[in-house]
Order: sequence, then structure tokens, then C-alpha cells
Amino acid sequence: MSDKLVRATASGGDVRIIAAITTDLVNEAVKIHNCSPTASAALGRMLTAGSLMGSMLKSDKDTLTLKMDGGGEARGLIVTAHPDASVKGYIGNPKVDIPANNLGKLNVGGAIGKDGGLIVIKDMGLKEPYVGQTPIYSGEIGDDLAYYFTVSEQTPSAVGLGVLVDTDLSVKASGGFIIQMMPGANELTADLITYRLEEVSSITDLIVKGLTIEEILKNIFEDMDLKILDDDVPTYKCDCSRERVERAFLSIGKKDLEEIYNDNKEEELKCQFCNKSYIFTHEQIGNLLKEITNNKDQN
Repeated sequence: MSDKLVRATASGGDVRIIAAITTDLVNEAVKIHNCSPTASAALGRMLTAGSLMGSMLKSDKDTLTLKMDGGGEARGLIVTAHPDASVKGYIGNPKVDIPANNLGKLNVGGAIGKDGGLIVIKDMGLKEPYVGQTPIYSGEIGDDLAYYFTVSEQTPSAVGLGVLVDTDLSVKASGGFIIQMMPGANELTADLITYRLEEVSSITDLIVKGLTIEEILKNIFEDMDLKILDDDVPTYKCDCSRERVERAFLSIGKKDLEEIYNDNKEEELKCQFCNKSYIFTHEQIGNLLKEITNNKDQN
């Protein structure tokens, strides 16, 4: 089942739906970061959420960043997303490994912790990006995002995110949905959707059974005027470049750069999102130092 994201409405436009299968995307991320099963579930849910929320952005140049750190052994998660449903992300501790929760499932909430917040940053090309923040509700990510939408954006939302890790540590199924009630929507509609979501199998179970994302939505929104509007392919895509890494290297400041230069060695920098290596020779570090000095002289 290949990855696909769809945007849809139901109940005559009263309900907005974004839903996706993200198995390939999450598998790629898990391989890059060499994740433990618990880290795979946490990062996979966060990447799926990023892809869904990124696709809600209006302009091609907008970006969305999700950050979540509850002080747990996962040591925080960061995901950056774009309107084309592409995402990149990382987890502070990809080897986090804690016992299953009381339902016998991977304990994402325990790994993330509850002592912290969920931060949503939307950069829409304005002077200041929009920053929304809510305390961590459960650490399971889906509940936390539903809480964020309801409290911070005043949009009652249901968020379902699932990652099923196979015995060989690959991701067997991953997907999610965001279902939102539009202003003025009938409360009975919300109650009916809540009831159906409680009755339906988890999204990963349905993906494993071979259902497409459209079929999964038809299951939930039967007889509710479901309309699929358009679709996208969610992908894991890192936009790092030597220039970006160079800028990050320069940002450490002249004093630290001089120390590295005086070691007379080359320096290897890795992109935290895709693990690509960038080598800076002793001579190149010297050139960066000159650049800092020249810029200071000009200012």
C-alpha cells in the first residue's frame, strides 16, 4: 500500500478531513535515524502529524514546525513540514527503550514525558511566525494535537495517529487523520463522528488489512456526504545543503571557530535530519574565519 494523503469534507462541508497512509515515509525516517521500536512509534506519529498539518498550509512557501519535549527519555522531537505534505524530523534519543504501557503497547507517552509542552510554529512569511503552545496532555501525540487545536485554534478536532512496528523493527503500517468541525457545524454530527471513531478499528489495523485511505474514510463517514477533494504523496524530504550547514557552522562564533581551526584537523558536520555528512577541511575553516573577520570589519 503506497503512501497517500487526501483532503476531504463531509456533512455538506461542516467537517474538514485530512488523512494519510505514511508507511513508506516513516520507514525511511526510521532507517535514517536507526530507531528503536518506541522511538519509531513516536517519530512516526509526529512525522504523520506534520505531513497532515503541513498540507493545511495556504501558500507554497509556508512552513510548519512541531516541537514536543516532556522531559522523558525520548529527549524531544522536532518535525518540519511543508504544504506539499513533505516532512523531515528527528528524535533526541533514537534508542529510547522503555517497557510497554498498561495496554501492552509501545509507551510513546512514557518516552516523551508530560513535563513540558507542544509547540506549533507556522512561518507564513510575515514579520513574526505564529507560535502556539499548549502543555503536554498525554504525550501520546494524537491527544496532544487534538488538545492544541481545541484550545489554541478554537477548532474542535479529532486526531488519530498510528504506527505499527513489525518484529524485524521495520514499520508495518503508519497513518493518521485530522477531523475538524467547522464553525456552526451541528453538534449531533460531532457526536456521531465521535461514536464512529470509538467503534472503528485503529488506522494501522485497517492499513494492514489492505484498505486504501479513501476506503478508511468511507468506513468512518458512511452516509455522511463524504467528498474527496484532492490528494498528495507524503514524503520524507530533507532540504539541507552545504550552504545551510556552513551558515550553522558560522553561527558558533569566531572564538569557537578559531579553536577548531587551531586543532589543524578537518571537521565533519552531520545534518540531524538526514545524517548526510559535510566535511570542512582545515583550509575551508580558515576561509570561514576570514569571512567572519571581513564581515565584522565591514560592519
